[in-house]
Amino acid sequence: MTQNEYDLIVIGAGPVGENVADRAVQGGLTAIVVESELVGGECSYWACMPSKALLRSGQALRAAQHVQGVTGGALEPAGVLARRNSFTSDWSDDGQVSWLRSAGIDLARGHGRISGEREVTVTADDGSTRVLHARHAVAVATGTDAAIAPIPGLAEAEPWTSREATSAAEVPASLAIIGGGVVAVEMATAYASLGAKVTVISRGALLAKMEPFAGELVEKGLRADGVDVRIDTGTASVARDDDGVTITLDDGTEIRAAEVLAATGRQPRSDDIGLDTIGLEPGKYIATDDTLRVPGHDWLYAVGDVNGRVLLTHQGKYQARAAGDVIAARAKGEDVDDAAWGRHVATADEASVPQVVFSSPEVASVGLTAQAAQDAGHTVRIVDYELGSVAGASLHEDGYTGTARMVVDTDRDVILGVTFVGPDVSEMLQAATIAIVGEVPIPRLWHAVPAYPTMNEIWLRLLEAYGRESA
Repeated sequence: MTQNEYDLIVIGAGPVGENVADRAVQGGLTAIVVESELVGGECSYWACMPSKALLRSGQALRAAQHVQGVTGGALEPAGVLARRNSFTSDWSDDGQVSWLRSAGIDLARGHGRISGEREVTVTADDGSTRVLHARHAVAVATGTDAAIAPIPGLAEAEPWTSREATSAAEVPASLAIIGGGVVAVEMATAYASLGAKVTVISRGALLAKMEPFAGELVEKGLRADGVDVRIDTGTASVARDDDGVTITLDDGTEIRAAEVLAATGRQPRSDDIGLDTIGLEPGKYIATDDTLRVPGHDWLYAVGDVNGRVLLTHQGKYQARAAGDVIAARAKGEDVDDAAWGRHVATADEASVPQVVFSSPEVASVGLTAQAAQDAGHTVRIVDYELGSVAGASLHEDGYTGTARMVVDTDRDVILGVTFVGPDVSEMLQAATIAIVGEVPIPRLWHAVPAYPTMNEIWLRLLEAYGRESA
């Protein structure tokens, strides 16, 4: 007999939904996840994994070519795409389904819609339905979709989104990218390295939500890689014909390309999951408290991108751990640790979010930018240092160029934000994240001695620039 009652029902089996269910099961509950596509979600098949696989080959080649004594080398696009395919398991979720079984989590294939309090109706591809009941909670972890900007002709031109860009079977001769955010920058980097003629059209600066110098250095890197970068440029219209696409800019200039990628943001995947049946508005981000519970519905949780708190996989998984644990705690009548930085809250979403842009150069940041810190009312001091002046960086790459910024709250002598821009800076980010989350005082950081000669010596240089007497 098919089981239809569980302690927890999770709609969406991406990494966030998987983690919510896993933590709840580890806490002693029963759980089922509902998925209409591939178990493993966007990150596994159309985002984090395939995009970084596409980027890595170019990064490795560039790193080798920037050390004296290394000559030659070239990318073989078919090999890069084949390596990418291996990381998506050729878009098969057999391994992910096997993991669910091993974790004691059930799976329902089909489209899940909330059909009542603690009730989810699953519609399979063949039209059959199954009604699931939750004893304690329903968690929505449906993520987001690419948003197509309302540019005349863009939707009709059948643009690539991040999904098509990360799963393409071949490299187009030319690619126009509309947008200036992370997807735009990373895909421009990847496809330029694979031999495509790439044009980036951004209505503002690149990576506008980060420190200004990050976008400036990435723009310079893209240009060095042969990318035609148009910043502060609007797109008037897009049209497709048998030979490709024509993008008309606001000034009347036309750009021709084989394909166009719309990298113009994300929208919540919440328009057809039954929110209207419980008085919530479909198609919007689902607001939650810090335990990821939806106010006014003590049985409903929204976790990951769909709540709009932070649209990053690692942050969604962080939320999932808190949500799964608190669902189990509430179900068993245990104490809830919901004070700031407690086990059952996602405090880090507010001002301690780490992010890496795998461009050339890389951008690694955590916490607040200088502007955001000032806007929040903090008294700050900004410390900048050139990464190329650090011995470990000059050994890492000949002619290393990059910048580090530390934003310090001078009232409390703690770091509010750090940004690194340069080759391979992503591996230095966790130390900055720990310093910010732990609110480690500047005087104590002097005792965190960086190994010599590594790029982590940047911490010593930043502290010296800040001045020991300021602590």
